[in-house]
Amino acid sequence: MKIDLSARRSLHENAGRYYDSAKELRAKAEGARKAIAETRKKMAELEEKMKKREEELLAQQQAPQKMRREKKWYEKFHHFTTSDGFLVIAGSDAKQNEVLVARHLEASDLFMHAEIHGAPATIIKDGQNAPERSLLEAAQFSASYSSAWKNDLSSVDVYAVKPDQVSKHSHGEYVPKGGFMISGERKWFRHTELGLRIGLGEDDVPTAEPESKNGAGAILLHPGGTKEKGELAKELAKKLACDTDELLQILPSGRSRIS
Repeated sequence: MKIDLSARRSLHENAGRYYDSAKELRAKAEGARKAIAETRKKMAELEEKMKKREEELLAQQQAPQKMRREKKWYEKFHHFTTSDGFLVIAGSDAKQNEVLVARHLEASDLFMHAEIHGAPATIIKDGQNAPERSLLEAAQFSASYSSAWKNDLSSVDVYAVKPDQVSKHSHGEYVPKGGFMISGERKWFRHTELGLRIGLGEDDVPTAEPESKNGAGAILLHPGGTKEKGELAKELAKKLACDTDELLQILPSGRSRIS
C-alpha cells in the first residue's frame, strides 16, 4: 500500500492527517449503511402495499358484481305501498304536483290533499277500490309531507276526491302552479295525525311510510323537536348505515323528533 507523507510536516502531523481522513471515511461509510438500510425498509413497505393493492383488485374482480336495479317511474316522487298493496304517490313540489295530476291520475284512482296551504298532490292508484285502512294510511302520508309538519302541527284535515273532481281550470279564479280546483263532495279524514316510519327498502335504499302502517325495525318521526332536516339526515344515516343525500330526499321539511 502506498502512503504519501509530507516532508514539511512532522511524523505526528502526518499520522494525524491520516487519522482524521480515516475518521471521516468511517462516518461516511456509516451514513451510507444507514441510507441503504432505510432504502431497503422503504422498498419492503412499498412492495407490501403493492401486494395488498393487487390482492384487493383481484378480490374486486372475482367478487360477483351487484346488478344496479332499474328504478320505477314513481320513485322520483314520495311514495309507499299500503298494507293492502295500493301504491300511493305524492309530489315533493309544485312541478311534481302538476306532473302527477296531468300524467298519472287515472279514472280509478283517488286524489288526496291536506287542507292546508303547501301540501302535496297525492294519488292512490286504483284508490276507489282501496279499503279504509289504506285510505287512512294514505291520508297520514299526505298530511306528513304538507306544510303542517314544518309548522309543528300534530294533525291536519285531509280530503279525498275522484279524478273528475280535480281540474286546473276555474271560472275567473286564479289557480297557482301546483294547485287545483276541487268540485263536488269530498271524503274527509279529520284530524289526521302526522307521523312517518323511516327504514330501509330494496337495495338498502331509505324509505318513508306513514306511522299507521306497521313496520318492524323502522324509526318513528314526528314534527317538532330541535333537529333540523340536515342534522336529522346525518343522524339517521349513521343509524341506518345509508346515504345522507337519499335521506334528505324523503324527509319532510322542518324540525323533527325521533320517537
